[in-house]
Amino acid sequence: QVQLVESGGGLVQAGGSLRLSCTASGRTFSNYVMAWFRQAPGKEREFVARISWNGDSTYYADSVNGRFTISRDNAKNTVYLQMNSLKPEDTAVYYCAATWGSYLTTQSYNYNYWGQGTQVTVSS
Repeated sequence: QVQLVESGGGLVQAGGSLRLSCTASGRTFSNYVMAWFRQAPGKEREFVARISWNGDSTYYADSVNGRFTISRDNAKNTVYLQMNSLKPEDTAVYYCAATWGSYLTTQSYNYNYWGQGTQVTVSS
């Protein structure tokens, strides 16, 4: 089992920045591919970004590419999502997710462990 706890959400004006953190406990953090997803009201949960176990490979949704950066610190069992140039359409609950192994996936059904989510609200 892996327990994930997100933090860092909040209210920010359009054009601003936030950094989300997700700290894991339980199994060996470096054994997991990590990802961020988000879900806006009335919409399906969508992929945002994912990172390989050692951080060498990252991948982003088109909607955030160039504005968001995913990173991880295996010594701290933490994955981050730096969000810059935020837009009102980035407003959502952001979830951290983990999947064991090296399969680099963007599909939510491949992720076994999820955090409780953190709210990000971007005002115009």
